[in-house]
Amino acid sequence: MLSNFQHLVPEKIFTAAERLGGRCTGRFLALNAMENRVYQIEMEDGGWVVIKFYRPGRWDRNTIQSEHLFLKSLEENEIPVVRPLANSVGETLLETDEGIFFAIFPRRPGRLEAELNKEQLTRLGRFLARLHNVGASMKSAPRTKLTPTTYGRDTLSFLKEQNLIPELFRQRYEILITQICDASDPMFEGVESVLLHGDCHAGNILWRGDEPYFIDFDDMLYAPPVQDIWMLTGSDDSYGKTMRELLLEEYETIRQFDHSTLRLIEALRVLRMIHFTAWIAKRWEDGAFKLAFPHFGSERYWQEQLEGLAIQLEKITWRQAEYA
Repeated sequence: MLSNFQHLVPEKIFTAAERLGGRCTGRFLALNAMENRVYQIEMEDGGWVVIKFYRPGRWDRNTIQSEHLFLKSLEENEIPVVRPLANSVGETLLETDEGIFFAIFPRRPGRLEAELNKEQLTRLGRFLARLHNVGASMKSAPRTKLTPTTYGRDTLSFLKEQNLIPELFRQRYEILITQICDASDPMFEGVESVLLHGDCHAGNILWRGDEPYFIDFDDMLYAPPVQDIWMLTGSDDSYGKTMRELLLEEYETIRQFDHSTLRLIEALRVLRMIHFTAWIAKRWEDGAFKLAFPHFGSERYWQEQLEGLAIQLEKITWRQAEYA
């Protein structure tokens, strides 16, 4: 999942950026992205484009094309996203000589907001509802469904097969994940899953003036709509709950929301935490990951994981009782 990235020297990057026509000036900027390689490139006509090279070995062609089709549908429904540019025959997914998939996007400058205000939450609530309406209409995209098995049990199996869990922590780690998944299973039964963003935190929303637009649909998947809601509103303290109420108030002006699915938040939070461990492990030979997660795999790391899993198991149990 890494070796082909080593071929991305500037000459290769510029050649790829010129596939849709025009010439690069030689000026470019590497943008902050760990999963893929993303560059902002100046063209001789004075414009800029953003080129995204997908991590080799992660997604196949159909999976990536489903992202582009989702973006196309969202744009057609006037939901603010950045759709990839197409070549003369309508292709948006291209490939380098080394077999790396890439796409070219128009540059859309914007700013990140560390804290969302009431007006921003109301805008995002309405846009998320419309985004989920589009996702609900796309029933068969080749994308993962978020469940206790796909994000919990399957992750545990991978970590065990790769012998990544130190023996000192292995039994306790396996027991906790099994208990979490077993406790979460009934909570997912009968709950609607739609195609959605999947990683909808504030860092994936840019603002131009008062208008937002959603970026980075690389992790889109099928999940209960509450997945995007909790990712955007964060913690489950009083402040987070207030943010959630503001967002959902506007969300429900467009799309009905099943408030009983709020019980899934702590389960979804811990499943993301479990999945995150395998995500790092699969990319560990990428130097960027070693710099970003220097204590990954250490005794301290696994001890923190056990503590976090135990806390989340208690919260899931409380949620079950609250909504019983």
